[in-house]
Amino acid sequence: MHAEADGLEEAAGYRFQNRDLLFRALTHKSHVHETAGAGDDGTGDNEQLEFLGDSILGFLVSDSLVRHYPGLSEGRLSKMRAFLVSASHLRGAAQKLDLGKYLLLGRGEELSGGRDKRALLADALEALIAAIYLDGGMAAAQRFVGGHVVGDPALLPEGAAMPLTDFKSALQEFAQARRLPQPRYAIVKERGPEHAKTFTVEVRVGREWNGQAEDYSKKSAGQKAARNLLEKLVAAGELPESEDLSQDLQDSG
Repeated sequence: MHAEADGLEEAAGYRFQNRDLLFRALTHKSHVHETAGAGDDGTGDNEQLEFLGDSILGFLVSDSLVRHYPGLSEGRLSKMRAFLVSASHLRGAAQKLDLGKYLLLGRGEELSGGRDKRALLADALEALIAAIYLDGGMAAAQRFVGGHVVGDPALLPEGAAMPLTDFKSALQEFAQARRLPQPRYAIVKERGPEHAKTFTVEVRVGREWNGQAEDYSKKSAGQKAARNLLEKLVAAGELPESEDLSQDLQDSG
């Protein structure tokens, strides 16, 4: 590994019984592709763990917020959760763990600054959450998420506007408010080698509105496409200034 895993276990506050799970959580698909004799079937990289960790994280964050704010509205809880599970917030949590230096990357990712990429760090943190869950159960995952992702819920700005980080949710709220069909996402193009693909995602709301964006993961491309469409709606005056969406979009750029 790039660095001894003991340091990461100490920072995370969890000691693995099965270190293979830890190493897999830290293994990016670019490393698997460049390893002699490795295939591209996804069994050696962290993508499946990231998929599982995403669901575990969403559940544990929701559970923490509901327990701490039993009287808060669903809409407000959703916005707080969206902030806590956003790639920007997860990247910050990963950086506090110094997670980047423990990742196993291919040479191309290494040279392109992969150890500090937002999406890569967020995905690796979700993979680490899944690895902890598989190794030590839900209680261990809950302790990690509570300590390193949620922190003290009382410190979250309950009464203030949360920074806009979940553009897909914001677009969904717009569609609901206008009684339009729910946003529909589709992958319209894939390019590049298997271990370093880029995806172009298009989102449509009704017949009139659409947006597109490209990124290295389908999830990030979808968020960017939603952001692109929200910018169009703001420019067209379809979203009221009272929502402060134009400022949020500017701040997130």
